[in-house]
Amino acid sequence: MASERPISALEVRGLTKRYDRPAVDALDLTIRVGEFYALLGPNGAGKTTTLRMVAGLLKPDAGSVSVMGIDALADPVAAKQITAWVSDEPMIYDKLTPLEYLEFVAGLWGCDASTAEAAARDLLDSLGLADHAHQRCEGFSKGMRQKVALAGALVHEPRLIILDEPLTGLDAVSARHVKAILQARVRAGCTVIMTTHILEVAERMADRIGVIISGRLVAEGTLAELRARNGAGDSSLEDVFVALVDSEAVAA
Repeated sequence: MASERPISALEVRGLTKRYDRPAVDALDLTIRVGEFYALLGPNGAGKTTTLRMVAGLLKPDAGSVSVMGIDALADPVAAKQITAWVSDEPMIYDKLTPLEYLEFVAGLWGCDASTAEAAARDLLDSLGLADHAHQRCEGFSKGMRQKVALAGALVHEPRLIILDEPLTGLDAVSARHVKAILQARVRAGCTVIMTTHILEVAERMADRIGVIISGRLVAEGTLAELRARNGAGDSSLEDVFVALVDSEAVAA
């Protein structure tokens, strides 16, 4: 008997969202369990719209979304329980301290209180926020708020982590903390899908890279595969990306 196809961390089929034009155009996307996947594209390409639909924050006009084998459109609560979403504009409660915020979020997910507190302290320590654990968030910089939001997204131990420009507003030290914690999660078996305009980050961190233009996936693979496709054996990801965008513009 043939072996069953392994469950993907994320499987999107025919995903579509229209406004005055198609923002996401019948998109097919498969991301493997334990993979760090970078979704790249120019401004307005449909990256954030795609991720918001995957995270259950935006209803698609057509298509399907499967998260770890769960139909995310038919059973959004079950899908969200194993998913983390972090936007580029952190939304946290200013009057709470980071520790209070993480304990509050963990409570919403129904996490055991003692386990959640230990997880919260570990996250704050990993993100360089331990010294600020009992300070109100209202005085935090955007970078600090971004790290608190990331910690809040991870405190319930999600299996799929979705990040939209997670390094926006972070200084070099903070960015290193965030990258380290994401890499540690991937090593532990989590799956990460991330958009970023910092192509060097995608080049260093991603197992595979997808390029989306006008709501369609126009290229996908490892950096080596993308280089080979464009006949550029030792080019940077930036060179490969610009070549893809230019070729799509010519084709259009």
